[in-house]
Amino acid sequence: MKKSSRSAKDPTVDEAKRGSVDQATEPRFLAIGRVGKPHGVHGEVRVEPLTDHVERFGLLKTVYISEGSPRPVVVESVRYHKGFVLLKLAGFSTRNEAELLRDQLLLVPEAEAVPLEEGEYYLFQLEGIAVYTVEGLNLGRIREVIETGANNVFVVQGEGKQFLIPDIPDVIVEIDFDNARMTIDPLPGLIDDVVA
Repeated sequence: MKKSSRSAKDPTVDEAKRGSVDQATEPRFLAIGRVGKPHGVHGEVRVEPLTDHVERFGLLKTVYISEGSPRPVVVESVRYHKGFVLLKLAGFSTRNEAELLRDQLLLVPEAEAVPLEEGEYYLFQLEGIAVYTVEGLNLGRIREVIETGANNVFVVQGEGKQFLIPDIPDVIVEIDFDNARMTIDPLPGLIDDVVA
């Protein structure tokens, strides 16, 4: 969700894949964490951060849970422990109650997203934009963004063909959100069978 060489991670609501937009939800929500197992016996849960801005958990007063119809829940406490966030949410005071939250996404309204720096964007903003080569060849539209350890990969769906475009400065020339267009300079072998 940030810039091409380093995209911010706050994904929109879609459990199957990060970075996709949930068109049906108003307002739109961004997932900032996924609930894991309970921690202790007093309702605390371990949360895997899905955001580049982990410190945002300490500022939360309310978080939304549930995929279909997000509902607000008051955040009672926040702690950080071994790469995870430990949250205590109102209404979940026992281990059994906390277990009900397992695998749920924690959401914030898109309007509460962490402000991005110049040149940064959210991954969901890329989905659906057209991808062209520097020579003007239309490859299709970005269908999905795959987050890998090294760099993101854009899945571009063209007519009867799919391309995997690495999100690296040598390939991504420009992203024009106003015109919903990305321009790439493909590395040798990346799209050779299309232009052959």
